[in-house]
Parts: sequence; C-alpha cells; structure tokens
Amino acid sequence: MIAYKQKPVYKYLIIAYVLAAIGFQGWRTLFNNFAVENVGITGFQIGTIQSVREIPGFLSFLVIYIIIFIKEQKLTALSLLALGIGVFLTGFFPSFSGLILTTFVMSLGFHYFQTATSSLVMQNFNTVNASIMFGKLRSVGALTNVAVGTVIIGLSYIIPIEYNFIIVGGLTILGSLYLYFNEPEVDETHEQHKKFFLRKKYWLYYVLNFLAGSRRQIFVVFAVFLLVDKFKFSITEVAILFVINNVIGFLINPVIARAINHFGERKVLSLEYIALFFIFFTYTQWDYKWGVALLYILDHVFFNFSFGLKTYLQKIADPKDIAPSNAVGFAINHIAAVVIPVIGGLLWMTNWQLPFYVGVGLCVLSLAFVQIIKTPKA
Repeated sequence: MIAYKQKPVYKYLIIAYVLAAIGFQGWRTLFNNFAVENVGITGFQIGTIQSVREIPGFLSFLVIYIIIFIKEQKLTALSLLALGIGVFLTGFFPSFSGLILTTFVMSLGFHYFQTATSSLVMQNFNTVNASIMFGKLRSVGALTNVAVGTVIIGLSYIIPIEYNFIIVGGLTILGSLYLYFNEPEVDETHEQHKKFFLRKKYWLYYVLNFLAGSRRQIFVVFAVFLLVDKFKFSITEVAILFVINNVIGFLINPVIARAINHFGERKVLSLEYIALFFIFFTYTQWDYKWGVALLYILDHVFFNFSFGLKTYLQKIADPKDIAPSNAVGFAINHIAAVVIPVIGGLLWMTNWQLPFYVGVGLCVLSLAFVQIIKTPKA
C-alpha cells in the first residue's frame, strides 16, 4: 500500500489548499472593511450579500452531474480559477450590486473547490488517514492564512484596499492554471454514483449539516461584522485577529484529527457545540472591544472541529456513495445559509444581539442530535 504522503494527489491537494487560502482568506480579511468603509454597506445589505454568497453552496449538489464530464481534480483547478477571478474583480465594483456579483463568482469557485477536494480526500485516503489529511490540509490553509494576513497588514499602509484584491486574486488565478495542467493520478477503485439521491441511513448526517450551516452563518457573517461595525476594528486589527486565529488553527488541527481518531466524532463534536453555546451567549453580554475579539478567536478555534462531519460520513457511507453524499450534504449545509444571513440582517437592524441568540439555540439542537452518532469510538 502506498503511504498517503507519497500519493500524487497528496501534493496536488496541498498546493490547492494553499491557493484557496490565498484567495479566500485575502477576500475575508479585506471584504468587511471594504464593504463598510468604501461602499457604506448596512447590516441588512451585508446579510443580503452573504446570502448570495451561500447560493453556490446550496447548488453544490450539481457537482454530482459535473463530475460526469470533468474529474474532481480538474474541477478543483477550475473552481480555484473562478475563486481568483471573483476576488480579483472585487475592488473594481465598489457598490452594493457590484459586491453581489463579485461575491457570487468568488463563492461559486470556493464552494465547488470545497466539495471537490473533500470528495478527493475521502476517496483516496482510508478512515484513519482521511482525518489526518483533513487536519493537515486545514493546518496548511491556516499557515497560508497567517502569511496572507501578515502581507495584507503591510500592504494596507502602502496601497489602497482595492489593489489588495487584485494581488490575492491574481495569485490564485495563476496557481489554478498551474494545477489545471498538472493533474494527478487518483484512486478510482470505487467509481462514484453520478446521480442525486437522499438515503434514509444518512439522515443524521443531513440534519447535522443543516444545523452546522445555520450556525456557521452567525459566525461568518455577524461576528466579523460586529467587530467592524459596532467596535470599529480597522483592517489592520481584523488582519491581526485572522493571523492569531490561523496560528492557533495551524497548531490545533492535527490535534483535532488525532482526537477524532481516538475519541470518535460524537465526543469531539459535542465539545464543539457546548463551547459554541457559551461563546454565542457571551457575544450578547460583553460590550468591550477586546473581550469580543477574544470570543472571536475562541469561536474560530472550535469551528475547526467541523471536519468531524466529513469523517463521520466516510465511516457510515458506502464507498460509491461518498462523492454524491458529500455534495448533497454540502448543499443541505447551505440551505439555511441562503436564508439565515437575510433573516439575521433584519434581526440585526432591530437588535444586534438577536442573531447570536439564534446561534445559542442552534448549538442546543446540534448537541442533542450529535448524541445519536454511532461509529467505532463514537
């Protein structure tokens, strides 16, 4: 058996995650400040944009049909190309409608990238190595995020924010073209079903993905917006927070992978949901800048536990079901994600605390359902 680090797809995935981190982390670091300071976006508008951002995630089930014509490794490169183009163009469209357009293109690439690469990992690595691989890829992404954040901090003093989008988007585009013409060999032992289906035996995986998608939006959309809009974090301060988060992520992701292998998904995910319950609740109570920044860091730490849902699917799914079930789960994850930002934006306009109370409730539901998980060491 070939050691997992010696597989050609291993190097390909590492490079792909570096490129995705450059494009997406660059966009995340810059977007809220650009939207608030350059465009003048309101809470409702940010919710609307983020809802549009999640539409490609909901449409990720179409990957099932795309891989009839394009292999997942080719789709990975093309997805990175779309991600890079969306980021590259962001600074050229400083308006509400412009941000909707460029965000959609960026998101289309990012979500299809995630779906394709998750499928590649689960198909090419066994149940022990898959969790290690997911942890390694997240650590590689986190280390790249640190570099991106550090560079953006420096560039923010030298060039206008819109030029930062051009740099990170351009690098992603160039890297995607390299990957497109350097496709690796992959394990095709189990040819994947190429049709849409829902199976009763995967119902818990579907439910947990739905709740994770809903909960994630509170963090992704409103936690950063809270820092910028209410506590007036500068782009440098936001970038510093991202750097801190990713240094921690680089160190902790391999530990999470080993914990999943040792303790099982139920215990690890339970810890995530309990911690997030207290974090979301404390968001509503603390009203000083650096306390909320600490919550954001802790929020990000426990967000890293989420790849336990992918390893759970790998353990319960038939080998030929992995690609379509992963795509369907990813789509379900984004059903609420399309709606939650708009609803949350409306709630924010009434009281900024309300979206975080919704997050508290979602954590309770997630904790209840995750107790049903039954896998070895669960």
